[in-house]
Amino acid sequence: MALLVHLLACAFGTGSWVAINGLWVELPLIVNELPEGWYLPSYLTVIIQLANVGPLLVTLMYKFCPGRLTEVIVVYMILSIGTVSCFLLAFFWKETTVVAGELHSTAFLIITFFLSLLDCTSSVTFLPFMMQLPAQYLTTYFIGEGLSGFIPGLVALGQGVGMTKCVNVTQGWDNMTETNVTSSQADHYTTESQYQPANFSTEIFFFFLAGMMGLCLVAFIFLTRIPRNFERSCENLVADQVVYTASSGLENSGKDPTGEAESNELTISVNLQKQEASTLPSKARSLMLLGSLSLAGTGFGAYNMAMAAMSPCPLLQNSLGGGVLIVLSWIFFVGTLSYVKVMVGLILRDKSHSALVWCGVAVQMGSMVGALAMFPLINVYYLFKSGDSCNTNCSI
Repeated sequence: MALLVHLLACAFGTGSWVAINGLWVELPLIVNELPEGWYLPSYLTVIIQLANVGPLLVTLMYKFCPGRLTEVIVVYMILSIGTVSCFLLAFFWKETTVVAGELHSTAFLIITFFLSLLDCTSSVTFLPFMMQLPAQYLTTYFIGEGLSGFIPGLVALGQGVGMTKCVNVTQGWDNMTETNVTSSQADHYTTESQYQPANFSTEIFFFFLAGMMGLCLVAFIFLTRIPRNFERSCENLVADQVVYTASSGLENSGKDPTGEAESNELTISVNLQKQEASTLPSKARSLMLLGSLSLAGTGFGAYNMAMAAMSPCPLLQNSLGGGVLIVLSWIFFVGTLSYVKVMVGLILRDKSHSALVWCGVAVQMGSMVGALAMFPLINVYYLFKSGDSCNTNCSI
């Protein structure tokens, strides 16, 4: 039973961000078909931030109308919308209309908004729902949330997304002044990058995303039907010990009930104080560890950002050490901050239901601040430039 619940929790977690992560990894194929071209990522960034209206409304309902919002119903709604949206995306993602005199992929953008609404709202609904299960399943949920980006990435690699090759392209001379120029002299060759054909179509990839969303919905249905015959929190274990201590004392016969009750109260009070005192050093060490890991993850992220800003000529380009270093940096960056996220979720889970809600709000706020900060750096100041492996020449 426990293994089944772990698998269901993991499958449920994969549905949190799988749709948007799937769109991002598929962009190299999508931009070649839609009129926005490589401006499309900017549109997606704005749409995803607009979709934060979903978690905002849910948070306001939690705050001002407590008890009126049923998480299970909300999760059912957003998962159903996400599954249907992925299916519709497979059929209508190429549809365009004229808006303000320019051609735009309106169907793709509208459907993307609903997918963003699902993923953003999941931060403030999925986590509070997981409080109904024991703490060990929250860790499995976070593992599934991490897989929501890993699995689409693997499928995209199998699809061949972003694979390029260098080809020689013939270009004619436009300003020729001599009439006796041969055909070989009238042409010159340049090298440019061209994307290789994908191993399967974008429509199939969108059907795969729809299947992932459907699997998440099925997992959630089974999770809601698991019998609640286990403790909801580790704090219940302490309560059970206290109850057992008190009841064992009351069961002793032949003693003064008043004196026995006072003795039990003193024992309970001393035990609780000892437990609280013994956990203080470990809590302090845990917070120090999380703070150190956060700083380390921030350092790895700063290195990755610096290498991106130096593109197309980062440090140690075209060397084995440079490639290994950037891969390891990304692994440690994702690993350390993911561990911090899991531990913070476990700590807040034992606090209260609202603590997990605000944890989701903090996650979305961080995502929004990062997106708003990066948007002008990319689209206004052009701090980051893409490299062309076929034509980039970097001085040593």
